Amino acid sequence: MAQNSITIDNFELSETSSVFIVAELSANHAGDKQVAIDTIHAAKLAGADGIKLQTYTPDTLTIDCDKDDFKISQGTLWDGRTLYDLYAEAYTPWEWHEDLFNEARKAGLVCFSSPFDHSAVDFLEELNAPAYKIASFEIRDIPLIEYAASKRKPIILSTGIATEEDIELAVETCKSVGNNQIMVLKCTSSYPAPIELANIRTMQDYGQKFGVLYGLSDHTIGNTVPVTATAMGSKMIEKHFILDRKLGGPDADFSLDPTQFKEMVDAVRITEKAMGSVDYSISERINKNRIFARSLYVVEGLKEGDAFTEQNVKSIRPGYGMHPKYLKEILGKKARMSIERGERLIPEMIEDFVEKGYK
Repeated sequence: MAQNSITIDNFELSETSSVFIVAELSANHAGDKQVAIDTIHAAKLAGADGIKLQTYTPDTLTIDCDKDDFKISQGTLWDGRTLYDLYAEAYTPWEWHEDLFNEARKAGLVCFSSPFDHSAVDFLEELNAPAYKIASFEIRDIPLIEYAASKRKPIILSTGIATEEDIELAVETCKSVGNNQIMVLKCTSSYPAPIELANIRTMQDYGQKFGVLYGLSDHTIGNTVPVTATAMGSKMIEKHFILDRKLGGPDADFSLDPTQFKEMVDAVRITEKAMGSVDYSISERINKNRIFARSLYVVEGLKEGDAFTEQNVKSIRPGYGMHPKYLKEILGKKARMSIERGERLIPEMIEDFVEKGYK
């Protein structure tokens, strides 16, 4: 079974908590700090709970090299570019981070980040980052996971390229340094991701197999996958967020603008309301409608001493009479009084019925 809860800043996430909705800033700042700040505030207005950054430089991820190994050619949006060139465009300058964290906190958003090496973890520690997200392509970087987990803050593991063994090793690495605050996100590392590859059922298996809370890092188009994940117990939904797709950039094609993000948030929150909780009680509003259920009524007039039969007692609407479950026991018994057609049947009308304790 999954652990009880983890706490990210002032949000406690548990099996019964609301979904924590995260807007992923990623490269959607177009190299402009003010755009990044405006994006943070727009995410808050669109209903996000948190904003996530990425903390790297091109030099902490790769080397500036144009050999074929360093050129992207996997059928992605970025084919033909070198890794270094892509990361140089996409990274969020570290000198922005403190201001972005402060802007997020002023807006009432939880701000955290994905570190991509030890130096990024150290830097984010100085900013008092409340959690660390391990990006999908870092799931095999066990030294990074171990170092981030050693800070004893929640670790969010994305699984876009992970095998079951990769996930198990990453989870066990966190636990090995005494960190049990772990969430595992189902992710499909395709940009955008085909909906038929979402395989959200896997998310629930994370909880059972690894004893963690689980969620979704989504790159599909539309709201179907986030809404379905919510209904299946996801406690985090992460989506790329952009002020306007006209800004362009590496992630624009699979990012949601403010209107789309708000639509997703609304859909998730409505789904949460619909899911509710296990509750067999009946609200006052519903209870009033129980009068339209069936109950036992006299449908032919009876004199005192007449026997009840299938012809003179029936289960019909409305529901003011006795429960239909008593019909078989009533048949053959005698009326204690005269009863007019259309009267609801009550125990006091039936010979020997009250005395036997029936209600």
